[in-house]
Amino acid sequence: MRRYKIAAIGGDGIGPEVLESGLRSLSAVAEYEKFELSVESFPWGSNYYRAHGKMVPDDALDILRGFDVIYFGAVGDPEIPDDVTLWGLRLVICQGFDLYANVRPAVMFPGLRSPLRPELSNGIDWVVVRENSEGEYAGIGGRTHQGFPEETAIDASVFSRGGVERLQRFAFELARTRPEKHLTCVTKSNAQRFGMVLWDEVFAELTFQYPDIKTDKVLVDAATARMVLDPSSFDVLVASNLHGDILSDLAAALVGSLGIAASGNIDPSGKHPSMFEPVHGSAPDITGKGIANPIAAIWSAAMMCEHLGEVAASSRLMSAIAEVAMISKVLPPDLGGDAGTDAVTDAIIAALKRDDLDLKSPGETFG
Repeated sequence: MRRYKIAAIGGDGIGPEVLESGLRSLSAVAEYEKFELSVESFPWGSNYYRAHGKMVPDDALDILRGFDVIYFGAVGDPEIPDDVTLWGLRLVICQGFDLYANVRPAVMFPGLRSPLRPELSNGIDWVVVRENSEGEYAGIGGRTHQGFPEETAIDASVFSRGGVERLQRFAFELARTRPEKHLTCVTKSNAQRFGMVLWDEVFAELTFQYPDIKTDKVLVDAATARMVLDPSSFDVLVASNLHGDILSDLAAALVGSLGIAASGNIDPSGKHPSMFEPVHGSAPDITGKGIANPIAAIWSAAMMCEHLGEVAASSRLMSAIAEVAMISKVLPPDLGGDAGTDAVTDAIIAALKRDDLDLKSPGETFG
């Protein structure tokens, strides 16, 4: 029987709660599709930091290296600076394993509500491909003269030709698997005259290597307006670390909530375990209340299954999410319902176990 090793890191806030929902869903779909999961949990995060002075042990990457995939919850604690928690946990893994492709899908599920009119929101079926290893989050910079009037802080963006090209090539290959075969490059090359111009130049070069892909480029500020006013004009968007981060959060809001925003941090070479996580944060204001939306974590689990080659399991998980959304009787508060985390999870698991579930094939829209 096929068997996969998963490293589970719940992290902070609602992270452990939604990760538990995802693991329950994974267990159910694995039983249905006849494969096995071996899950080992790690108590890394802000509580670990309080006890040890660091978010993860020094040998964290060596420990994780032996797993097929990593399943991550959330990071962030109101009592610890965000730069400490983020750089001490999530970015240690992403940069340490060179998980350079951050894939963030957004789909308008029937039954959910968007702030846009239906004739606009129904056209949303996007994937944002975000550079995940350099750019604006490279961590290059510093501060000087702290505490004095002339205090200065510098954050330098770093764009390498190799880093830009490999990410854009990944996005081209992803676009090739989708019905629209359309890729949009998002930059700010009119104002950022060096790194973003390099992005445009590399994209233009690659365009000639993918004649079957329809391409266009747009400035990031214009992209945000177009996402709201003409959503169906996008398919796959490729963007830098900062721009992709912002655009994907807007995408999640337009399809209902950050609570349904899934992601995968991918090493396309397969040398290291890729990591899958919900995009939402640790949400300390609702931690422990049992009302966190588990859909993003379960969708991330579906992405994990597809990455592992369990396409049928991925399709079953996604189809179960779509059915629960369409029926709209068991939705969490952030989607306009009153169901708790466990109730939403139970509904999705019940749906995926049904032999008559309306399964969607890979790449088929849920809209």
